[in-house]
Amino acid sequence: MSAQNQIEVTLAQLQEDIEKIKARNRRVEADKAWETSLSRTVFIATSTFILLYIFFRLNRSEQPFLNSFVSTVTYLLSTFSYGVLKRWWLKRQGEH
Repeated sequence: MSAQNQIEVTLAQLQEDIEKIKARNRRVEADKAWETSLSRTVFIATSTFILLYIFFRLNRSEQPFLNSFVSTVTYLLSTFSYGVLKRWWLKRQGEH
């Protein structure tokens, strides 16, 4: 194989590798978008509320609605405060 052919094969392999990396990055970006989306948060909160309400009703809790509501609000607070806490933590890591 000539040097020119080796260079062409190497360039072709590099281009293929770059395309694979770009495809992976698109998948990672899509996954990250879903993980941080409001749609996902609302879906999880709604599902949590419904499942907890059913659980508390089946276990004859005195206030199934309130218990489910408090648990769901706690989830939402932790979700919405995550970004703030993460930024604070990252800032502190940079100070050390």
